[in-house]
Amino acid sequence: MNDWNLDSWKYRVAKHMPNYENEKDLKTVEQKLASFPPLVFAGEVRSLKNQLKEVSEGNAFLLQGGDCAESFSEFNADNIRDTFRVILQMAVVLTSGMKLPVIKVGRMAGQFAKPRSNPTEIQGSEEAPSYAGDIINDINFDPIKRKPDPHRMLTAYSQAASTLNLLRAFADGGYADLKHVQSWNMGFVQSGKQSDRYRHLAESIQESLTFMEALGINANNTPQLRKVDYFTSHEALLLPYEQSLTRVDSTSGKIYNTSAHFLWIGDRTRFIDSAHVEFCRGVENPIGIKCGPSTDADELNAILDLINPMNEDGKITLITRFGEDNVDNYLPNLIRSITREGKRVIWSCDPMHGNTIKSQSGKKTRAFDSIVNEVKQNFQIHKLEGSRAGGIHLEMTGQDVTECIGGSQSIGDSDLNSRYHTHCDPRLNANQAIELAFLISDWLTE
Repeated sequence: MNDWNLDSWKYRVAKHMPNYENEKDLKTVEQKLASFPPLVFAGEVRSLKNQLKEVSEGNAFLLQGGDCAESFSEFNADNIRDTFRVILQMAVVLTSGMKLPVIKVGRMAGQFAKPRSNPTEIQGSEEAPSYAGDIINDINFDPIKRKPDPHRMLTAYSQAASTLNLLRAFADGGYADLKHVQSWNMGFVQSGKQSDRYRHLAESIQESLTFMEALGINANNTPQLRKVDYFTSHEALLLPYEQSLTRVDSTSGKIYNTSAHFLWIGDRTRFIDSAHVEFCRGVENPIGIKCGPSTDADELNAILDLINPMNEDGKITLITRFGEDNVDNYLPNLIRSITREGKRVIWSCDPMHGNTIKSQSGKKTRAFDSIVNEVKQNFQIHKLEGSRAGGIHLEMTGQDVTECIGGSQSIGDSDLNSRYHTHCDPRLNANQAIELAFLISDWLTE
C-alpha cells in the first residue's frame, strides 16, 4: 500500500470512463465534491464488513438488489420506499427458509453510471455518445445533451444524499418493524400464489411476535424487532466521483470511500492493470468483483492479492454472472482455482446479466426461468464443490414494471411495452423478486 494514493489510478488503464471536454469544469466539480460531507460513515462500513465476515463463515446470507441504473427523472420517495420494502420482504422469506440472518444491501444512492458496449450510438443520420448513466450524460438522444457533463456529479451526490436520508429513516424509524410485515405487501402483489404464501408467512411471524410479547420480548426492549441494518452499494465506475468522496477516517486513520458502503468492480473493468482495481485496492470498503465468461482464474487470483493482500474475511465478494447455459462450463473451475489458492471470498450469484436477450419486439429482456435456472445451478455446483453460495445480486425494482418475461404473472413479449421503464437493463418487478426468494427458500429447505 506504500505506492497507493488517491491519484495512482490515473496511471493505470481506465476503461469505460467519459472524456470531459472542459478539464477546468471537472476540477471545479471535484473540489466541490471533496468539500461536501460524506454520504456514508466509516463506522457503518466497518459494521457491514463485520456482517460480511458472518456470510463468509456460513452464518448469514447476502441479499443485494436494486436499480440497474438510477435516474434523475424517476427520483421520488415512493420508488425508494417500494424497492426498500421488496428487499425487506425478500429478506423475511429467505430468513424463514435458511434460518439465517440476511444482510441487506441496496443498489441505491449511487448506481448512476453504466459501462456500454459501444462508445457512440447512431439514430438516423446522427451520431452521439452512448448513454452512460445520468451521472455522465442525458438519456435523450441529443448530440449536445449526450456530451459528458461533470456538473451531473453534483446532482448525483444530492440525490444520493436524499436517498440515504430516507433509507435511514425507513430502517431506523419504525417502518421496518416486524409487526408491519403484513402491510409491506403492495397492491399489485396482493393476488396469486406468492401473495398467499407471503400472507401465510406474515401471519406466522405475527403469531410468534404475539407469543414473544407475552414473555416480555418486544420492540421496545429488542431493537432487532423494529429496525434493520440497511447498506448501499454501486459499481465504482466513475472514478473522479469516487476519488472526490474518499476520505481518511479520523478515528482509525484508514481510508474509506464514503459514496457507498460496498463498491464493486464490473466485468469490463476487471483486469490486472485496471484503474478501477487500482482505486479499489486503496480503500477499506468491502469490494465486489463481477466474474463473467471472460474471467481468467490466474488473473483473478492476482487481483485478489492486490485488493485483499491480508486475505481478510468479508473483504471480497465474487459476483458470478455467466448465464444459465454457461454456469456448468465456468463456475466449477473458478471455484476450484480460488479454493486451491486459499482465497477467502464470498460467492454471490448475479443471474441477470448473463441472461439478457432481445425480445421479438426488439426490447432487451430477461426470462424469469433463465434467472431461476442460473441461481439453482449455482447452489447445486457450490454444494458439489464443497464451497458455499453466500449471496444473490439482482437488478430489481418495487415498481409494477413489465421488463422481464415469465414468472407467476406470466408476463409475455406482448406485455413488455405496457410498463417498460428502465433506463438501461430489464429488472425484476416486486412479484418476480419475491417469487424468486420463495424458490431459493424452498431449495434450501429441501
